Amino acid sequence: MADPAIIRLFVAIELPGSVLSALTQLQHQLQRNPAIARLRWVRPEGIHLTLKFLGETPADRQPAIEAAIAKAASGQASFELGLGRLGSFGSKQSPRVLWVDLTGDAQRLAQLQTRVEAELASAGFLPEDRRFSPHLTLARVHPERAREAAATLQQAIETTAVPAVTFSAQAVSLMKSDLRPGGAVYTRLFEAPLR
Repeated sequence: MADPAIIRLFVAIELPGSVLSALTQLQHQLQRNPAIARLRWVRPEGIHLTLKFLGETPADRQPAIEAAIAKAASGQASFELGLGRLGSFGSKQSPRVLWVDLTGDAQRLAQLQTRVEAELASAGFLPEDRRFSPHLTLARVHPERAREAAATLQQAIETTAVPAVTFSAQAVSLMKSDLRPGGAVYTRLFEAPLR
């Protein structure tokens, strides 16, 4: 049983319904291929733009995290983003994650993520050791199926058109992740609006 004093947290930009609907259609389109259909697909309502993963965190740190997020968001204006192209993490022969990247105001997004990272570092959270790579995860590849799915997945990445949908990033959210047998369930705990 999970310790109620420990919560699994991350900081994200939540996506509007129009984007989630477009991503659902994209997932259904990709799943028509049997080799790709067996990937572990992220439920559309669970797709978000992660700015910082905090992981297992003592619940009593939540107020400091909220204050850091509010400070990072203060004075920052909302900005426009759009769905970009498909891609994957891992090698072409052994993919791990299928994602969609983002277009639009990448500079403002990077600045916001840098501010979130800096404010959380001031609150005692270690900064990421890898470069921020904004993406929306569509599916994860089982390691034992990676080689089998690799060629088909690469072909889908190169030939599948992603819907041209744009949206406005309006707020930064602190999200709680509850790991359950049917997949993670996400709950917003705090939201700091962008002006």
